[in-house]
Amino acid sequence: MKIFYRQFVKGRLPVIGLVIITIMLFMTLFADYIAPYDPYKIDLSERLSSPGKKHLLGQDDLGRDVLSRIIYGSRVSLKVGFFVVGISVIIGTSIGVIAGYFGGWIDEIIMRLTDIFLAFPAMLLAIAIMAILGGSLNNVIIALSIVGWKTYARLARGQVLVEMGKEYTTALRALGFGSFRVIFRHILPNILVPIIVAATLGMAAVIVQEAGLTFLGLGVQPPVPSWGGMLSEGHQYILKAYHLTTFPGLAIMLTVLGFNFIGDGLRDALDPKLRY
Repeated sequence: MKIFYRQFVKGRLPVIGLVIITIMLFMTLFADYIAPYDPYKIDLSERLSSPGKKHLLGQDDLGRDVLSRIIYGSRVSLKVGFFVVGISVIIGTSIGVIAGYFGGWIDEIIMRLTDIFLAFPAMLLAIAIMAILGGSLNNVIIALSIVGWKTYARLARGQVLVEMGKEYTTALRALGFGSFRVIFRHILPNILVPIIVAATLGMAAVIVQEAGLTFLGLGVQPPVPSWGGMLSEGHQYILKAYHLTTFPGLAIMLTVLGFNFIGDGLRDALDPKLRY
């Protein structure tokens, strides 16, 4: 644990990332208490007001408080991120482990299916799925999970193939240990590190994808506060009300940087080849 801590904080940036994500999680959990205004409250008399003492980040085209909507928007981004990555990791890792361990025709079928999904650009495939399902938070999670599992499947398969080439797996199988026990008690614990790192970095990608879908009108629908939606609503006023796009964009950027910093820190701390 001491070695992990020393390596994680060595570069400073992982600590900065951890602070950023902690703040975002705090905003998500306590949005009802820390948001200064109701994010849905409309005040047309002060629409497009610039940042000031009363509204620190200004007001949007309907007079809603931008800071409050950013705080509540963190719920959408982090919920989508955690759910999509969690579902993708479970499905992708399970498929990849099965393919790598059993090999043969099972591996061939699974990998060809994976190749089919990899042939389509992730964002275009997500747009096509959302066009069929319709815009909503749950549908965003479904679409991005369908798009995201393939990365973890290929990663898990590759790691399993490495483990299958080691002497301990050959010995376990020769001693008559069942596949279930070999996979869950021996192989899976040894391949979790790269999957955890990939999942952390994947959070950043999912948040950007969700914002992109919502910006295009295919994701979370108004009036639910979301960072992508705020960018979509504010881009037409970018010249006379810069705050409508600047601050939601900064929220996305900081969150993505936070997860990337944490992912890099975990990679350095958990990979023994990078410790020295």
